[in-house]
Amino acid sequence: MECLRPSPPRYRKEHHRMTDIGILGTGRVGTNLAGRLSAAGHHVTLGHRSPHDTATRTTGLASAPRIAFADHRTTARTTDIVINATPGDSSLDRLAGLRAELAGKILVDVSNATRDAADGLPGDLYYPGSSLAEKLQAALPDTRVVKTLNTMLFTVMTAPETLATPPTAYLSGDDENAKKAVTGLLGDLGWQPEQVEDLGDIGTARATEAMILVVPHILRRHGFKPFAVSLAR
Repeated sequence: MECLRPSPPRYRKEHHRMTDIGILGTGRVGTNLAGRLSAAGHHVTLGHRSPHDTATRTTGLASAPRIAFADHRTTARTTDIVINATPGDSSLDRLAGLRAELAGKILVDVSNATRDAADGLPGDLYYPGSSLAEKLQAALPDTRVVKTLNTMLFTVMTAPETLATPPTAYLSGDDENAKKAVTGLLGDLGWQPEQVEDLGDIGTARATEAMILVVPHILRRHGFKPFAVSLAR
């Protein structure tokens, strides 16, 4: 009688619960994140300030699955995790007005608050001695703010594998469960666990936000080529 050998185990990626994700901002950062997160199976709502934003900036996503469009307030109210992809110099004023809608939510801040230099590139920090993430956490005490993905060109946020040197995604936040949830989203964007560096509480965001000061010099010398300010070991 022929012995039946057990079939080899079938390895597969564990499925996690799909999340309703809101993205405030319909520029290059917001639409880039929306496309990748939607492809990973999440339901995404892109929040815009006006119908004009939707028509002109999200044309390429019009037929993408699981992507809806709404105003900022509706986006914040109807989603589980909200990503701030609005310009950092005005994020605090915009999001402070959404305190009720963001209560109990995780807010992922990927913005940098800087004053523009004469050539339009990032200049001085808008909140020297502090950070946008800290300001947002103070203004939104019922929201769990996590800072990440603000130390790279926007294309690297969703394609870390395109760099010759493995990049680093830094995490700052006061809530450990919120950082764990955001780490899961980073995995959906292509980030490996060893590429994610948890720096600690929200106060550590002032360190990664200050990294933006090196970026305009890189861009002036090399142009808008994919890069990340990373930790080498």
